[in-house]
Amino acid sequence: MANDFPLRPPPPLLDAACALFLDVDGTLIEFADDPDAVVLLPGVREAIGRISDRLDGAVALISGRPLAQLDALFAPLHLPAAGLHGHQVRGRGQAAPAAGANDTADTSQWLHGVHQQAMRFAHGHPGVLIEDKGRSLALHWRAAPLAEPHVRAFAEQQLGNHPGYRLQPGDHVVEFVPEGSDKGRALHQLMQQAPFRGRVPVFVGDDLTDEFGFEAANLLHGWSVLVGEREPSAAVFALPHVGDVHAWLLQNAQ
Repeated sequence: MANDFPLRPPPPLLDAACALFLDVDGTLIEFADDPDAVVLLPGVREAIGRISDRLDGAVALISGRPLAQLDALFAPLHLPAAGLHGHQVRGRGQAAPAAGANDTADTSQWLHGVHQQAMRFAHGHPGVLIEDKGRSLALHWRAAPLAEPHVRAFAEQQLGNHPGYRLQPGDHVVEFVPEGSDKGRALHQLMQQAPFRGRVPVFVGDDLTDEFGFEAANLLHGWSVLVGEREPSAAVFALPHVGDVHAWLLQNAQ
């Protein structure tokens, strides 16, 4: 007989001992062909602010976007956050790390060269979007799905054996990201700081990049929440769609 129960149940409501970590794209906002075209619903922003107040500030964003983009998207909220898949980490009351602060001249020049090559590549594959994030570089094919194998092959060729970088696959995107940076490490780093220290981490995300966060939350005996039905996943709980995340946040904000 078929199993009518979902593989993963929905997460319970947050309690006062929790710390909430939220991915952004695909979790709080729907994906768009152009990442700059997204909009965060005001009611969702307000709910996150109320939850942050309720948890004494233990709410953080963990995203592939740079911190500057996160701050612009969530303004006037100014939350603890990890940008560029954990390469930038800002705790409560801290300043954002300077752009390129950890770059070496060799790495910076190499990534600049990859960017130039990628722009030429995209010119020959209409719909492919190149997103320069400063310390990382993303190649999107959401508007050109048939280009996926060509984008992946290009990225693999450009990476070669360059030290200090890896390829991070995602939803219709592959990204050059600094080696040693991922969302799980960012969660661990924030959990060592106030107001997160000693709390139960709750990580909500949708993409392959979020598996690092799920594994970190599980290791710390917290909750991992997958948005969608992607398999395999280390997540214990699930919410089907972005709209369900919004509804869950609104419930928690009451």
